[in-house]
Amino acid sequence: MRRSTRQAVSSGICLGLQLLFEVSHENGCHQGLGVLKGEVVRFESPAGVLRPSHGLEPAFDPPAGAHFNGIHEGTYFYFVHSYYVVPHDPRIVATETDYPQPFCSTVWRGNLFATQYHPEKSQSNGLRMLKNFAELP
Repeated sequence: MRRSTRQAVSSGICLGLQLLFEVSHENGCHQGLGVLKGEVVRFESPAGVLRPSHGLEPAFDPPAGAHFNGIHEGTYFYFVHSYYVVPHDPRIVATETDYPQPFCSTVWRGNLFATQYHPEKSQSNGLRMLKNFAELP
């Protein structure tokens, strides 16, 4: 039997990202999968800031890496959420987005890649990101 040399790659989108963490405070306190250390917390709502975060927002200054090939600073991605992740390990934070304060919008650790935004609803840039992911070796 021949074994594949391809390393398994995992991803999560929106709630999929949040489920990777240890605990969520959405509608109580709930245990997550615990793949990543950290928690899911609710945005504060200062005057003039709508919650949930909804719509196309400039997401980040992308780091170097195959996931972000062709994605440029200020690229817009589609968000819809009232909660966000707070990883315990800042090294897994691949991108941050401001709404109204900076929050983790992408995590990346080894073969795990997950986003708070919806690439599948983010027009050509989102499709590029999904294509990048699908083509990883």
